[in-house]
Amino acid sequence: MNGFEDKVGIVTGASRGIGLAIAQRLVDEGARVVITARKPQALEAAVAQLGGAEHAVAIPGHAADPDHQDEAVRTALDRWGRLDLLVNNTGINPAYGPLLQLDLDVARKILDTNVVAALSWVQKAHAAWLGEHGGAIVNVGSVAGLRAAPGIAFYGASKAALLHLTEELAVELGPTIRVNAVAPAVVRTRFAEALYTGREEQAARGYALKRLGEPEDVAGAVAYLLSDDAAWTTGHTMVLDGGATLVDGSAIGG
Repeated sequence: MNGFEDKVGIVTGASRGIGLAIAQRLVDEGARVVITARKPQALEAAVAQLGGAEHAVAIPGHAADPDHQDEAVRTALDRWGRLDLLVNNTGINPAYGPLLQLDLDVARKILDTNVVAALSWVQKAHAAWLGEHGGAIVNVGSVAGLRAAPGIAFYGASKAALLHLTEELAVELGPTIRVNAVAPAVVRTRFAEALYTGREEQAARGYALKRLGEPEDVAGAVAYLLSDDAAWTTGHTMVLDGGATLVDGSAIGG
């Protein structure tokens, strides 16, 4: 499989979980990737898993930090001379509970990381390469952004904003840049552990496919949306939920 031969991508939040699975899928299909996350040690392990410096390079930092974004984009161009793909995977949810008790500073932090930072990554990638050469972008949202998600409501609100941002960017950046999104339900990652730990079988009963998602399930969909096979697809949100929203309208995602 070499659908991304000679392509270079940035995948944010890629030291583990969904982000690492996406980076792995891209590398397996011939791409080289810059991966980002906060913890250098975890990123080093991820680079080793991806096959080493020939295939991946790690840039540690906070996803919302403009200097960190600049470094990642510059590294892609300095190391491999191009930047074709961008995956905004980083997302945070440091709050659980009703909206009326939500600390507004926490709300601002969620929006800054989950929405504003994604736009900033797009702006910087566009200015550095995509604007002149074209490419593809995928934003990782959540089914929590499609319907009410009690307990993680503001996280859901931020993901709803990200999905709408995807549509707006698709209109502005076409025809040379495609922008799509995925909206997973609960995926078995450390990030989503609180939603299924100790009750995975019970949680999976609400899914038509009777299982929670795996990071590779998301990675395959993201790879499709980034690929030439999706050349006539932009502004689309692909729901990845094992049929949960068909069976249980209250299903939420990670």
